[in-house]
Amino acid sequence: MNVDILLGLQWGDEGKGKIVDHLAGKYDIIARFQGGPNAGHTLVIDGVKTVLHTVPSGIMHERPVNVIGNGVVIDPVTLKKEIENILSKGIDVNKRLLISKKAHLIVPTHKILDAASEAAKGQNKIGSTLRGITPTYMDKTGRNGLRIGDILSSDFKSLYDKIKEKHLNLLKIYDFEYSLAEFEKPWFEAIEFIKSLNLIDSEYYLNDALSKGKNILAEGAQGTMLDIDFGTYPYVTSSNTISSGACNGLGIPPTKIKEVIGITKAYCTRVGTGPFPTELNNETGELIRKVGNEFGATTGRPRRTGWIDLPALRYSMMINGVTQIAITKSDILNDFEVIEACTDYEVNGKVSQEIPYDMCNTEIKPVYHKLCGWKTDLRNFTAYEDLPETFLGYLTFLEEYLKTDISMISTGPEREKLLFKKTLESVS
Repeated sequence: MNVDILLGLQWGDEGKGKIVDHLAGKYDIIARFQGGPNAGHTLVIDGVKTVLHTVPSGIMHERPVNVIGNGVVIDPVTLKKEIENILSKGIDVNKRLLISKKAHLIVPTHKILDAASEAAKGQNKIGSTLRGITPTYMDKTGRNGLRIGDILSSDFKSLYDKIKEKHLNLLKIYDFEYSLAEFEKPWFEAIEFIKSLNLIDSEYYLNDALSKGKNILAEGAQGTMLDIDFGTYPYVTSSNTISSGACNGLGIPPTKIKEVIGITKAYCTRVGTGPFPTELNNETGELIRKVGNEFGATTGRPRRTGWIDLPALRYSMMINGVTQIAITKSDILNDFEVIEACTDYEVNGKVSQEIPYDMCNTEIKPVYHKLCGWKTDLRNFTAYEDLPETFLGYLTFLEEYLKTDISMISTGPEREKLLFKKTLESVS
């Protein structure tokens, strides 16, 4: 069988978790392929909210097995708390969750290094979540990292001490106070907890599953515009958030990829520093933030808000090979008389639909197209074809600009608030 990929097309927080949760029953395996506990995928099931940081978003379903892939970096303390919360809901985690032995570990000093480095940047902060993600990926590429499989080694403590000493020496260059002891005790307790979970050679498991006719949904974290190579560098994350990252992060061949489902909000948000051409620093932006409850699921930080950015979306779709689009949070714009969409960038007096090489140091003036708002509560609709004409016109405008079908519309945070276009209902 094949692998479908689901990922974000903006700066993260697009609502990927809700879409994965809704689709999970169609798949045999849900596999997270990159990122770490800086992600926050929110599920609302029967009115109960669950925020997942590392565990794939199919964990609440009986059918799929959930795999944390080799491309993910894992904070044992966060993962332990997350699993304990899932267990409290009566979910058999040991039956439903597998973890790659090749996934890298976030150690206590990674978090301290992250905080020290960010503090030293002063006003030039990247906007790190301070979860230790960047130092962990740096050790991974520097061939110094610890992996999940190492916790099974009789030599694990000496491996840990070696990387800790390296970090302590690095910390000497910073004027930064810290207490390592308060981090280490819960970390080692969490390591013992993880030893009780199912640790596997995930690349063999996933390819064997494909050979037996099983289907896989690869779940991405963050968003395309935060990709380490193709995002708004240097204000990016430390992993490849795009579709090719699923191959690296799971050990699957590109020939197995079928559908690439891109998720975008009906508007834009961004957390932390970095370029944001359509940002609204006004009452409209504040209204979107308030109505949309735009605060980080992981950090609680208020998100920056703005109108939908179509040049950025087209760019994201190009490098991901997106085959269908899901639109989330359309209902947040229910009461707007006019909806705006950025269709072009004006850079140095020239109008273009391409994003510039360096968005950070380039003055970009967004060019907007205005559309009529639908002034209707989308949450009341249960079928795609019954949606109001003004909203369907908005969707048609997006499809014509992006040259790709919109297959799903989310009309609320709950699992059941997802409408499918009939011709595109099957994704697996």
